[in-house]
Amino acid sequence: MTGDTPLHVAVLNGPNLNLLGEREPGIYGRTTLLEINEHLAGVAAGLGLKLSCTQSNSEGALIDTIHGWRAGGVRGALVNAGAFTHTSLAMRDALAGVAVPFIEVHLTNIYAREAERRHSMLASAALGVICGFGAHSYELALRALAHQMMAQP
Repeated sequence: MTGDTPLHVAVLNGPNLNLLGEREPGIYGRTTLLEINEHLAGVAAGLGLKLSCTQSNSEGALIDTIHGWRAGGVRGALVNAGAFTHTSLAMRDALAGVAVPFIEVHLTNIYAREAERRHSMLASAALGVICGFGAHSYELALRALAHQMMAQP
């Protein structure tokens, strides 16, 4: 934290993540995105962070959100771009362009899945990638990001 102003962390979720809890629960689990966001809000509060969460199924809306991070005072982010992880050079360029440090997050271990899911377009711009721990991946990523942010001058 800087003075009395908490550091602002954004959580960005991409396509189909609004269906968590009901979409292929054998793969993605039964925890809903709302439950993940509520849990993260509690963790963030305990870490002294301000948290904002966004989900969209539209690539353009996600990019517009990323572009607004600097003006919105976002100092770090968690990004689960869903399928756009594997296809969107535009999202990677937006993330690199705003220069907000982020951690890529996935519920499943994308490197143990189908070949088309094993490559991330975003990872080269990320501080790191946390995947394979279900809904807990988000908390692990938030704690890692908080650690990185607190270590910065």
